Amino acid sequence: MSSTVVPDPSSLRLDLPDPEQDDLSSLEFLDQLEKAWAVCDRFDLQTEIWRGRILRIVRDREKRGGEGRGAGFLQWLREREISKTRAYGLIQLAESADELVETGLIEEASFNQFSKRAFLETAQAVPEVQQLISEAANEGKEITRKQVRRLSDEFTSATSELLPEVIRQRTQENLLPPRLVAPLVKELAKLPELHQEDLYRNLSNQPEVDCIKDLTNTARWISKSMDASLAVRAFQGSEIDLEKAMNEAKRIEVLGFLSDALGQAQAIEASVLKLHSAWVRLGRLQERLWVESGSSTPFLRDVLDVLQTLSGATMRISLGEIAGGKRVRLQMVEEAANQLDPPQVK
Repeated sequence: MSSTVVPDPSSLRLDLPDPEQDDLSSLEFLDQLEKAWAVCDRFDLQTEIWRGRILRIVRDREKRGGEGRGAGFLQWLREREISKTRAYGLIQLAESADELVETGLIEEASFNQFSKRAFLETAQAVPEVQQLISEAANEGKEITRKQVRRLSDEFTSATSELLPEVIRQRTQENLLPPRLVAPLVKELAKLPELHQEDLYRNLSNQPEVDCIKDLTNTARWISKSMDASLAVRAFQGSEIDLEKAMNEAKRIEVLGFLSDALGQAQAIEASVLKLHSAWVRLGRLQERLWVESGSSTPFLRDVLDVLQTLSGATMRISLGEIAGGKRVRLQMVEEAANQLDPPQVK
């Protein structure tokens, strides 16, 4: 593991402007605040890299054999109120930092030149961009997230094989903005080759800004539609042809609506499954409380009577002011004939 570099205490000093100073212009005031905020960002980055290294050591110690392996790591997180997601995010940050140092791309002292977001962007960038950013940081230049993204966009737009040569050439000549072309490449990379080829032809015929914007949306909608269609259980066992359906939607310019509809269908199914789980649990709890209570607990029985409207097969839910005081009636029916089907809500 790389040695720890402690920041110069003077670099942590915050020179904050006086809010009562009338002769300080708004631009000067904001500039001083930006500089102070940048100091906090750099210190945050160093702190989180250190924490990631600490967490990695705790985790690796727990990887050694024995019963309950890993329990100590989880207990360590609970005691410090750190979620597993955040813990592994910090570990990944530390590993990215160590990898950049070990490959010789960047000196650890140069971490002070990065904001936290800029460093995360650099860690996820392609090697060529990492090289350019690391050289600038090693020379003492401050690195911002905006700079990293700009370099990444320029590199992607000028080199991606998913783009026609005319698009790459026009980007290099500053005739097309990389900040618009790069998102298109990102969306194209998610698509099957057949869709990539179709959009590739359109780009070749219309290498213009408006076409790039339209095709970026089209690629995003196709990707979202395909992802959602795989997750929508209502489609399982059906004989629909999603490819042809998307082509028809694209032809009549409603592909975005189709993408949203599939996303909503996926959300509804997920909500129904979550509702079913809560309904089953509430029913069990309501039944247990009813058994444990008796004539000596009339107020508790009143509560259970009200809960019956939600735990029974038919639920009556008031939407209050949202729907003008209307009530929604839902009937939950479990069918064991096909276990792949979700619970039905009528």
